[in-house]
Amino acid sequence: MVRIRLARRGRKKLARFDVVVADARAPRDGRFIEKIGTYNPLTVPATIELNEEKAFEWLMKGAQPSDTVRAMLSYRGILLRKHLQVGVIKGAITQEEADRRLAEWKKAKEAKIQAKRDRVADTRKAQAEARKEAERKIREARAEALRKKAEAATESSEAAAPAEENAPQQEA
Repeated sequence: MVRIRLARRGRKKLARFDVVVADARAPRDGRFIEKIGTYNPLTVPATIELNEEKAFEWLMKGAQPSDTVRAMLSYRGILLRKHLQVGVIKGAITQEEADRRLAEWKKAKEAKIQAKRDRVADTRKAQAEARKEAERKIREARAEALRKKAEAATESSEAAAPAEENAPQQEA
């Protein structure tokens, strides 16, 4: 049985994965038939780079994806493409209709992904601005405290100076 699954790469706590086609009996990071893509779960949203044609070919040949890879293939529309292609083979729909449906789905999905990227970027920008504003307030508070301390020091030195001038006169 042939499986489409992940093979771990990268170092500790910085995992990256290769999407590989392998015999089900082969070890996770061991021998594989073909590498068809990469997956990086540490980015937001996760980066999935797949050779969609190769993945589709292997699915049509009967390769079974693991649960994680199934979710990735679904996310990229490859399982929908297989579903539509099976419909074309059975005569339920035409190839043009299948291509049109897939194109519509991909367009909507890309808009959704771009919206998430924009939302994440806006959130990061807002957090950075909030941090800068908090730092500015702290800096102003420190400057005000230093100014008050300097004023208090000058007032106390001015108050001490006339007292010192009067002290020698009293002794005389």
